[in-house]
This record gives sequence, structure tokens and C-alpha cells, in this order.
Amino acid sequence: MIPLGLKVVYTIFVCALVPIYWREYGLANFLWFSDIALLALVPALWFENALLVSMLAISVVFFEALWNVDFFFRLATGKPLIGLSAYMFDPRIPLSIRGLSCFHIVLPLLLLWMLHRLGYDQRAFLWQTIVAMVVLPLSYLVTNAQENVNWVYGLGENPQRILPAPLFVILLMLLFPLAVYLPTHLLFARMFRAAGA
Repeated sequence: MIPLGLKVVYTIFVCALVPIYWREYGLANFLWFSDIALLALVPALWFENALLVSMLAISVVFFEALWNVDFFFRLATGKPLIGLSAYMFDPRIPLSIRGLSCFHIVLPLLLLWMLHRLGYDQRAFLWQTIVAMVVLPLSYLVTNAQENVNWVYGLGENPQRILPAPLFVILLMLLFPLAVYLPTHLLFARMFRAAGA
């Protein structure tokens, strides 16, 4: 169902990106849901696993779409929109590193194409929610407010100060499944045939 050439090229790209990102950003950077999706898509491609693809899709397609809107708006106008892609315009970050981050453009398209090919597995909502229940507290425990991986310290660049930090993480653990995963799950269940059908 998935061409061998795509599997090979994607795997080589990820194998090249990982050590560069690790050196530039540190290991904790791979806790970003987009980076988890980038990595997990390797076995999903090779095994043509609809459940894993579906989990990754409901996890990141919404946020990747926002990232792309923000990136292309700033590219076209020179003005920030929501700031998700601000680092792509930071001259302190080497251009080669920013170039690798263009995977955010391809990743949602690839995930949607794979859902079209493999179908959508409706178990993805439950399993991705479980993953988020692990990743979000872990992001809080092993990162800091400056890194703000998965926005566990606040939505945006500055840490939030309204709620106690652990309570904010608990709120995110409710917000991600209910406000992002569930609507995306319902949309994909209507858009794509059921996996295995």
C-alpha cells in the first residue's frame, strides 16, 4: 500500500535529522508531539500500521495545520500571526537546522495521505489519549519553562501564572483529548474509510 521508495527516503531523512536535532536542542526536544510523530511514522510506514498512523494524525494534524498557517503567513507578509513558527525566522538558529524543521510542512500531508491509503482506526482516540497522559507530565518533569515542550508551562512563549503549574498540566491532560483529539477523531472517522474495511 505504501511505496518502498517513500519508506526508504523518509527513514533516511529521520536518521539524518535525529542526531542533528539531539545536538542542537537536546534529547527532551523529542517529547514534542510533532517530533514523536516524526519518529513513530518510521515504523508506521514500514509496517503500514493504520492504528499508529491514526494516533499520530489525531495527535498532530491540527497543530501542524496551525504551524503551517503561521509559517506561510509570516513568509508572505513578514509579520507573525500566532508565533508557532517564530523560531523558523530566528537568525540565531542556523539555516540548516531551520531547514530540517520544514518537516512540519510535509508531515500532516503525509499522515492524511496514509489515512487515505490505510483507513482510519477508531481506536486511535483512546490510545493517543493514553500516550498524552504519559507525555504531558513527562514533558513537565524533564523540561523547563524556557523550552516549554508541549506548552506544559503555558500556551505561548511566556509561562502562565494564573494556575499552579501541576494544575495547569492536569488541565492540558483534559484539554488535548477533549478539544483537539476528539473533534479530530470524529472528523477523520467521517472523512476516511475504517481501517481494514
